[in-house]
Amino acid sequence: MLVGFVALYLLVTIGIGWYAARRVHNATDYFVAGRSLPLYMNMATVFATWFGAETVLAVSSTFLRDGLGGVAADPFGAAACLIIVAIVFAKRFYRLNLLTIGDFYKKRYNRTVELGTAVAITLSYLGWASANLMALGICFNVLSRGAIPLETGIMIGAAVVLVYLLIGGMWAVAFTDLFQTVIIVLGLLYIAVLLGGQAGGFERVVSAAAGEGKFVVLPSFETRDVIALFAAFLTMALGSIAQQDVFQRVTSAKDEKTAMRGTLFGGIAYLVIAFVPMFIAMSAFLIEKDMVSKMLASDGNDFQLILPTLILNNTPLFAQALFFGALLSAILSTASGALLAPTAIFSENILKPALGGRMSDRNLLMTARIMLVLFTGSTMLFALNSQSSMYEMVQNAYKVTLVAAFTPLAFGMFWRRATPQGALLSIVFGLATWITMEQLAPEGLIPPQLVGLGAAIFGMVAGTLAPTIAGGRGHPNVVDEAVHGHAHLHGSSAAPAPGHAHGR
Repeated sequence: MLVGFVALYLLVTIGIGWYAARRVHNATDYFVAGRSLPLYMNMATVFATWFGAETVLAVSSTFLRDGLGGVAADPFGAAACLIIVAIVFAKRFYRLNLLTIGDFYKKRYNRTVELGTAVAITLSYLGWASANLMALGICFNVLSRGAIPLETGIMIGAAVVLVYLLIGGMWAVAFTDLFQTVIIVLGLLYIAVLLGGQAGGFERVVSAAAGEGKFVVLPSFETRDVIALFAAFLTMALGSIAQQDVFQRVTSAKDEKTAMRGTLFGGIAYLVIAFVPMFIAMSAFLIEKDMVSKMLASDGNDFQLILPTLILNNTPLFAQALFFGALLSAILSTASGALLAPTAIFSENILKPALGGRMSDRNLLMTARIMLVLFTGSTMLFALNSQSSMYEMVQNAYKVTLVAAFTPLAFGMFWRRATPQGALLSIVFGLATWITMEQLAPEGLIPPQLVGLGAAIFGMVAGTLAPTIAGGRGHPNVVDEAVHGHAHLHGSSAAPAPGHAHGR
């Protein structure tokens, strides 16, 4: 019965994607939904795309094991990223009227910087997308009580996401995210009330969490612990800013005010609702203490199965349907964004320039769909062979963009003097230093990604202030355009204005 419900849910999701496909007429529709989403849909895409498997399964279980200190990156760093983007970057992103975040690096610097950042951003999605495909595999495996092997579940999940993304693109993401947000919120709140009651009520669950030290952010104030917590938070809060999925949600809005508000409200909603799975996990600890303790102490990634196992063993069918509906919604919404974003970056900023930039809108759309298939296949293979937990896979993804893409973005957006030479040195210094430190001192006092970020900033400043050898001055007028907007578009990569997306 439960498996039948899940199958029906997946068919409905594909049907929504099929409906959304009617709105896809060009690359702008496919990548940024024609820049026309109203506030409620824009907010839903921000929330649902980030509220994924790691939030429901991994963050909740990590909270049980390590307390709030263990989840500094997600949800706190993740929510901080969205709030920073809303306040600092959203209107500037929107005014530039670009198709991908990779277009910013080309427009502000040059094609070399565009290529370097595009490769880094594309690779960063491998871990995040894989984490969500792995979560789909876990979900199908648990639902079938082992009848569907994890590997088969991963392949089924990849196929479902691919089908509705392939036909509907960002419009499919927008419509399914709206539907999935409702399922996530209602389903998790119902489960929280149900299991909270079984555990003795809200006050008992919260008191138990406090008694177990789960609200302690820092178990000690040793320098190493403080720096590690700060690094985890900063990796997500800043490393995620230079991501295509964030950029897509901002630029999918119908106007710049909606872009800012939708991202801000989505970020706040994400932080608030992320505490619900933590509450459910603590309730699970009180209901099945021996089972939960055993799973937390396991050497592998079994701790991620705490909530699904408890739901199957301790709740009626209706509750199981709601929980797994919410879980599938969270996974599918995030997986779709994590697959569409690198597809857009690779097609527009790596493949198109490699072909000399001579690609019609129709061919770009066809190329993007082909790359979506290839990237989904690569991500599926990575998920099938990974031994990392979902939480680790997600956190590692943002280290790449933190050291390679964030500094050229921030300095390029706010410092008129920033040059292509500075941006290139920033990318090289950031990546080289981070990779070297990961090999030489992965457990050092200062985490490798922070050392890489420092090197990236040094490279940007030193490269800009040093005599120019190559790359010229770049295009500092882009800073003014981001602040004041511009009456017309720059270059073939700029997206059509909202009023012209469908020939209106």
